Amino acid sequence: MNIHEYQGKELLRANGVPVLDGVHCKTVEEALDAYDLLNSKVVAVKSQIHAGGRGKGTLYNPNTRDHVMDGGVKIAFSRDEVKSYSENILGNILVTIQTGDEGKLVSNLYIESGCDIEHEFYLALLVDRENKAVMIMASTEGGMNIEDVAHETPELIHKITIDPNSGLMGFQNRDLGIALGLSGKALKSFMKMLASMYHMFVSNDCTMVEINPLVKTKSDEIVALDAKVSFDENAEFRHKNWDTLRDLSEEEDVEVRAKESGLSYVKLDGNIGCLVNGAGLAMATMDVIKLYGGEPANFLDVGGGANEEQVKTAFSIILEDPNVKGILVNIFGGIMRCDIIARGVIAATEALSLEVPLVVRLAGTNVDEGKAILAKSTLNIHPADDLAEGAQKIVALIGGGGQ
Repeated sequence: MNIHEYQGKELLRANGVPVLDGVHCKTVEEALDAYDLLNSKVVAVKSQIHAGGRGKGTLYNPNTRDHVMDGGVKIAFSRDEVKSYSENILGNILVTIQTGDEGKLVSNLYIESGCDIEHEFYLALLVDRENKAVMIMASTEGGMNIEDVAHETPELIHKITIDPNSGLMGFQNRDLGIALGLSGKALKSFMKMLASMYHMFVSNDCTMVEINPLVKTKSDEIVALDAKVSFDENAEFRHKNWDTLRDLSEEEDVEVRAKESGLSYVKLDGNIGCLVNGAGLAMATMDVIKLYGGEPANFLDVGGGANEEQVKTAFSIILEDPNVKGILVNIFGGIMRCDIIARGVIAATEALSLEVPLVVRLAGTNVDEGKAILAKSTLNIHPADDLAEGAQKIVALIGGGGQ
């Protein structure tokens, strides 16, 4: 789950990480009021979308796709410039290196006070799944070209691995600051900031906190000038406030609807729809589809207790993707009964007038009843006894792999 920069700044501030004063705005009038309130001659006018590369992005009119302005983050030196930049950013499409050509509609702004910057750094905290640890990455080369640094001069990116059992050790904190060339007051400021940020990362179940740039001011203070924060949705039960942070307009409509129906759905680039119960089985199903030359169009997990209505919803969500040329249902009945799935498949097929090929593999609880229900149906449903057979059948029925 991603949140906006202004929300990330609130979280950082609450955890003792130094940030500048700023105001979240949704209209040009609010942006002008924010400029007056901040009482700073120089302010940053920042578009708020769930994507990086905003500063080097390009704004387009959402209706005509005409070019509006380069850069989704602008430095304003007057009230008139705040007005001009806000008018050009709000309500337009921002295309960055991370959004793809379709871009994202900008509905939120963040007006932030200016800062006397002496140097820009890069800092990120990430979950290192391979080592079951937290990875901290930092570089002296912060700013808008960090992607180029990663590709061309990776030796300029310093990494440390934090054992979650012991946490961030003082010597690790100090050594990283020294590697960035910090000393004296600046080093102390960095160490205090990083300790606070690490605590925030762990206590809030973050998967990523990226600060680009992290800056050293002319007074040797370390300040987070940006905030890109992501949470682990598996920990949502521990954080009831996350519902207030979620911006549904930044998420795929179909994924939002799936979540509301108790389904887990992620759109992919292939043409074979997958309806599976259990995340592990879903991953295995996608792997086997690829093994036999196909490409999965989605990850869709109906969970262990889906009913007929949820199965119907799952089918309708899969079929909203125009790239889908066939569907593979792969169910292992444990808590989920195969006869319920079979009835749901038939009900969905009839209600949605399914035209694409459908292969169904059932195993587990009430499997014989489920297979009998499918066999009695006059619908064009192709049974399979195991996953390999099911994957081979659906790939063959759509005429082979690819799009």
